[in-house]
Amino acid sequence: MTTSGFEVRKVKAINPITSGAAWVVLEGDIDAQPGQFVMVWLPNISEKPFSIASMNPFCLLVMDVGPLSHALHQLKVGDLIWIKGPLGRGFTVDGECLLLVGGGYGSAPLLPLAKLAKAGDKKVTVCLGANNGDSILLADAFIDLGCKVNVATEDGSLGIQGLVTLLAENAIRNSKFDIVCACGPVGMLSALAAMCNVNRLNYQLSWEAHMRCGMGLCGSCEVPASYDPSLPPGWLACYDGPVFYQKWNQDQGLEET
Repeated sequence: MTTSGFEVRKVKAINPITSGAAWVVLEGDIDAQPGQFVMVWLPNISEKPFSIASMNPFCLLVMDVGPLSHALHQLKVGDLIWIKGPLGRGFTVDGECLLLVGGGYGSAPLLPLAKLAKAGDKKVTVCLGANNGDSILLADAFIDLGCKVNVATEDGSLGIQGLVTLLAENAIRNSKFDIVCACGPVGMLSALAAMCNVNRLNYQLSWEAHMRCGMGLCGSCEVPASYDPSLPPGWLACYDGPVFYQKWNQDQGLEET
């Protein structure tokens, strides 16, 4: 059943994973790329984009940070939510050795990417960062896939103390990667873009935090070049992304965007 472009799905389970985060498991599967998103709407509350954290079964990772996300946490088995999607441009598995960097709940769209890469027998290193150990998400899920996982927390309660970009910088210095794929806060993504461009390292960055309408209509998700000078003018996270690709030709410099 669809209404105004939205498909109605039943909730199969709400599984808390931390004090503020939960898996929202929906009926059925969804045919999507890692890094794509859906718009979620609840009547009389609001509409908001969410990354797809699992395709089979279809799951969202929801942080309890606002009216809609709080309402999703309160749903019961059998309740209905309205979904539009999948939308946007996702990640691709490019190369044999991948470095995935997730800040906070930015780890969610990286999990399907890691699953796809490991299914293709790729080598995957994952760097996860958050304010504290309780906010590190999905580390065990990445480990279960066979990924090498490194953790950084700002308060030092888990892993090394510092920002996840420090982990990424150390990983790039000590290993050879074909590509860096990341999702997280603007500051983290900007730092990774600069790091990758200095090292002429291919990257795919998800700027999903800027999306609002999800359809390229409102223009509010335009990502300014100050965040990453490689971005073309007028680049919209929901319409052109959320994942921005940068690829280098090691002999001739920048190859394609």
